[in-house]
Amino acid sequence: MAGKPKLHYTRGRGKMESIRWLLAAAGVEFEEEFIETKEDLEKLRNDGSLLFQQVPMVEIDGMKMVQTRAILSYIAAKYNLYGKDLKERAWIDMYVEGTTDLMGMIMYLPFQPADTREKNLALMIERATTRYFPVYEKALKDHGHDYLVGNKLSWADIHLLEAILMAEECKPDILSAFPLLQAFKGRTSNIPTIKKFLQPGSQRKPPIDENFVAIVRKIFNI
Repeated sequence: MAGKPKLHYTRGRGKMESIRWLLAAAGVEFEEEFIETKEDLEKLRNDGSLLFQQVPMVEIDGMKMVQTRAILSYIAAKYNLYGKDLKERAWIDMYVEGTTDLMGMIMYLPFQPADTREKNLALMIERATTRYFPVYEKALKDHGHDYLVGNKLSWADIHLLEAILMAEECKPDILSAFPLLQAFKGRTSNIPTIKKFLQPGSQRKPPIDENFVAIVRKIFNI
């Protein structure tokens, strides 16, 4: 039997968090080896573990996988969360790319100066409520199903729930105009594997604070 996937990253969310979410939703136990210092990162680079000298890196099925998108699509396909055919996969990809764009706006907020951060927070809220969330609200309304694609839980749903919860941390009532997304959040949050991941003590990471921003800057020299 193959060992558990091993995730190499910092103790923060960053680009690894969506990988943690997808594995957890699939019911897959995983281990984490944390990068705490610049030396930890250099060691991975020097021993040839990082194809492009970057993390996230996930050891899975005998591979040392890098590039977030490649890792996520591999996990989604392996655990039957990637649609039943090419068309469904294309829709999942489109929805995932949208939520990735939104999450990127949120992810980089803590690294910005206070004045820029305030402006970009307002921009994120505006984009979430006028560009991104209306798409998912309309999709759920048009097909009347519980999930975004194929009436079956997929990577697109897991990614969207992660994005919703991230956006709510910035603005708790951000879903106020989206009743179907509110219901979607309730349904998907109660899927047993996801519910477990949302409980205290899971491998889900908290929002990053100023202290952690400083640690990340030091590790990655930014």
